[in-house]
Order: sequence, then C-alpha cells, then structure tokens
Amino acid sequence: MMQNFFNDSKLPNKTSSGFAEATIDLPQSTQDLNEEFKNISGEGKRAIGMIGSKDLSMSQIKIIEMIAFGLASIGHTIITSGGYCGTNYATIKGTLKASTENLKVILPQTIAQQIKEVQDQLIGVKYIVEHKEREHMLLSDASRLCNREIVSECQQLICFLYRDSHTLLDAIDFSHSLNKVVTVFYLD
Repeated sequence: MMQNFFNDSKLPNKTSSGFAEATIDLPQSTQDLNEEFKNISGEGKRAIGMIGSKDLSMSQIKIIEMIAFGLASIGHTIITSGGYCGTNYATIKGTLKASTENLKVILPQTIAQQIKEVQDQLIGVKYIVEHKEREHMLLSDASRLCNREIVSECQQLICFLYRDSHTLLDAIDFSHSLNKVVTVFYLD
C-alpha cells in the first residue's frame, strides 16, 4: 500500500510495476509538518523503518532529520541502519534529538566495520543490532539483508531514493510483498 506523506501532494500516478508514486510538495511551515505527522500517526504508536540513499543534499538531509524527529517526538519507534552521511545519518540524528528510547539501529555487519564517524554517531544509541555472521560478506549483500530485516521489523517503511537504486527498490518490493505501508520519496 502506497501512502502519500503530505496532503498537498499531487495525485499518485501508476507506474509500470503497478505501484503508485507521488510527487511531494513540502508543507510551508513547521506547524503544517506537525499536523501531517499527527495525520500519519493514527491510533497507537508504530515501528517505522527509514532507509534510503546516502547521496543527499544538505536540504534533503535536514528534511529527513525533521521527519525522523517529528515521528520520534510523537512516540513512534524509528528503525534504520548506520551511515556516515545520507538518509541513515539524518534519521539517527533527528531521532536522537527527540528520544534515545525511540531509535533502533540495525547494522549490515558490525560496529567495528563502520567508519569512525559512524561509530561516533552510534554513541548513545541504546538499541543496536550487529551481524558478526556477515563480516565477510560484500557490503552490498549485507545491506540488502539489513534492509529486509528493517522491513520485517517495521509496520511502515519510509524510503528516500533515486529511481536507479536497485537495493532500495528491492526493499520496497519486499515491503509490498509483506503488505507494509510504504511511503516513497524519489530524489530525482
């Protein structure tokens, strides 16, 4: 199921794969953004997976950080992976500003295999899952498994990607196969 994140989005268009995609116009104010967080939150708190590209502009990083902060602030648990830049970095940063209790980081491999900047960012994260059994895998293969684990644990997936990102498109397809709520932000 595809969900538009903002009410002022253009109507979704069906793609050749049959999934809807939307062009998203951001709300003009923080108050509007907070209203949208309340709208998607519905009843009860959810586990929301946030994954995506590492190649982002500073404004895209700030938007993702705000989304993670807003969702964690109203009590959702945010599940993401590690990363020095991009979606995972912004998700961790935004969620930690709201609550250390509402963040779970699932790494594709181990903390020791992360670069120093990622290791530093993970200080203070209470819930980290490492995969020692994936130490000798290619990072791309370990990342694919990590994304599937995030999807399996969440009730809703938010993904920020370019249309040629096969690993992330695979995660979206996997989410649909499990009937998860999926919100996709195409960056191109």
